[in-house]
Amino acid sequence: MFDHVKFGVSDYPASKAFYLKALEPLGITAVTEWPPNGCELSHPEGKVSLCLFQTDEKPAHLHIAFVAERREQVDAFHRAALEAGAKDHGAPGVRPHYHANYYAAFVIGPDGHNIEAVCHAPGG
Repeated sequence: MFDHVKFGVSDYPASKAFYLKALEPLGITAVTEWPPNGCELSHPEGKVSLCLFQTDEKPAHLHIAFVAERREQVDAFHRAALEAGAKDHGAPGVRPHYHANYYAAFVIGPDGHNIEAVCHAPGG
């Protein structure tokens, strides 16, 4: 849906480490670095990216949802994000109030952003 999302973080090294670990199960890596304190995260050949940069500004919290192809990736995202220091904001599971196959997990990242991984495919 989007080309890229760029937002400021309060502790660039911590945020970069968090997003790299949490999004690794989804195949997302750092594809570009902007010294001294910025990077672009994406699938290696992806057309959509998430960009982080150091700032002292206090932006509103975001809700960012990443696509997972399989439910196992949602589970792995949740585990990896918690290991990277996130706070649980919704364990992996079906959210039927969105639709019958909406399988997602939610965490709160280092700057208070609600980070989600979602799979829309049926389980099985």
